[in-house]
Amino acid sequence: MNLVFVRHGQSIWNLENRFTGWVDIGLSDKGQEEAIQAARTLKDRNFIPEICMTSFLERSKSTASLIIENLNGEDTLEIERKEIWQLNERHYGSLQGLNKLETTKKYGEEQVHLWRRSFTTVPPLVEPGSEYDPNTNLVYKGIGNELPLGESLKDVVDRVSLTLNDILEVSIKTNTLVVAHGNSIRAMVKILDNLSDLEIVDVNIPTGIPLAYNITKSSVEKIGYLEDEKILLKLQKEVELQSKLNGEEG
Repeated sequence: MNLVFVRHGQSIWNLENRFTGWVDIGLSDKGQEEAIQAARTLKDRNFIPEICMTSFLERSKSTASLIIENLNGEDTLEIERKEIWQLNERHYGSLQGLNKLETTKKYGEEQVHLWRRSFTTVPPLVEPGSEYDPNTNLVYKGIGNELPLGESLKDVVDRVSLTLNDILEVSIKTNTLVVAHGNSIRAMVKILDNLSDLEIVDVNIPTGIPLAYNITKSSVEKIGYLEDEKILLKLQKEVELQSKLNGEEG
């Protein structure tokens, strides 16, 4: 394997079951443990990246740092780090900060499911110039793009497509670790696995579990998640149930 995706470890807002999007929230204690376990898994598979790409968001960068530190051991690893804003999570618009179950009680499961999982549905947008408008955030000063006020998964696919091409070109030559987010990884998986707009609706990306591919000039081979299948299915189900009123813990 020469390309591995890892969704950041559980964030504090993941723990609180809130829509996070581009809000810069740190890792929970469990999220830090997940990142360390991801490092152990990669080390056991002899996967040592030479480049690590992250989003601009702290939960992505912190997860990457913990993985690299725990791959390191006593030796110093020279791993190039690259921050790419296009790897950011989907911007959830004015849903950001809201509890998913409370939002479901207010708007109904069908509407919230559309906001969370539909390929083309855009959530309610944030007001320009408001707290969650990234165009007013100094972190993104100089980007040169008009940044979103809310996105569908299709929008995320559009913004990651060129970035994914760059990632694949790098991966042909060197081991590449991409630490990103549930929806930016879903968008790249849709492209790599050639999934339809309908098939991607049922794809759930668990936190902290490495997802591996072999990349060559002529082929993309999916190895899959580096986790026991029963554990993986349980974690994916937890992601699916986060906004269901009769669901289990999300």
